[in-house]
Amino acid sequence: MTFGIPNFIGDLVREYSPWPELALLVNVILAVVAILAVGIGSAPILIYMERKVCAHVQCRLGPMRLGWHGILQTIADVTKLLFKEVYSPKGVDTVVYYLAPMISLTVPFFTLALIPFGEQWQVINLNFAVPAIMAINGLGLFAILLGGWASNNKYSLLSALRSGAQMISYEVSFAVIMLFVVMISGSASLNDIVAAQNGTVLDWWIFKLPVLGFVGFLMFMCISTAELNRAPFDIAEAEQELTAGFHTEYTGTAFAMFYLTEYINIIGAAALGSIFFLGGWQAPLIGIESVDKILLAIPDLVWMFAKIYFLIWLYMIFRWTWLRPRIDQLMSFEWKFLLPLSLILLGLGALFTAMGWVL
Repeated sequence: MTFGIPNFIGDLVREYSPWPELALLVNVILAVVAILAVGIGSAPILIYMERKVCAHVQCRLGPMRLGWHGILQTIADVTKLLFKEVYSPKGVDTVVYYLAPMISLTVPFFTLALIPFGEQWQVINLNFAVPAIMAINGLGLFAILLGGWASNNKYSLLSALRSGAQMISYEVSFAVIMLFVVMISGSASLNDIVAAQNGTVLDWWIFKLPVLGFVGFLMFMCISTAELNRAPFDIAEAEQELTAGFHTEYTGTAFAMFYLTEYINIIGAAALGSIFFLGGWQAPLIGIESVDKILLAIPDLVWMFAKIYFLIWLYMIFRWTWLRPRIDQLMSFEWKFLLPLSLILLGLGALFTAMGWVL
């Protein structure tokens, strides 16, 4: 297990500093700053991006007045949330009420800490990163359940129960898809999964297994959308039915924590999608030496974020294109279609691996 972003900075400190412990402290500080920068720093960009994607899909302009093309609108919204009063309605469980958004915001940072954004850009490299991410994702459900229950609001409670049923159900298929990738890659380490796709773009799992890889990628995008509680699977919020969902009674920074969590989660899901199916931080080499030299000259961190933002763009297109299903249709889609299909995919992946048709 390695620790630090990037490790060579800690090595420099270790070499020239009279205190060896200082190197570990520097790496820890760099890791915290980097993860906060990726999560919190990306959120305003994604909020603005979502508004513009929504506007173009629906033939509207989106934010236009504050700054060039409304680029300052997100800053104005953040400022408003920071200065709004935070209060708890009568009858709430105060401790749990305020604990829920804190848990919600903490969980996605654990996932980001396990993501390799580049060959030298990772906080923690675990050999069992995939099972660890499965366990971490389950903790996010508690924040929604606690927030909905503690709010003393029937709409919030109904939303929390809906979300619990939805996330528990879709986590089963999500785990199966992740196990499919682990099986064909031969490792539960995210770095090893990226290494298994080394080569040209045809070695990425989405192309290397032309049918299984592409179907797995589509299922990953669909299931992760439900895991993120994003439209068309945002049954937990469903403004037309539940006012604002589980966070109806939250205001100011407490609401901002829930709101921020969604965008940090989408970064984590897109990062996993790029690692599992799009070669992670590796450049999209095409096998032509002159072109590949140019592609390799671009830092791996740039390629990783380019793939992440491409997948985020797909998530946003899905959100503003498809209609929301009913809760019974959503659950039937998981248990009667996605889960059987994911199990078939896992079985075929096992067959291909056993027959040596994968590597």
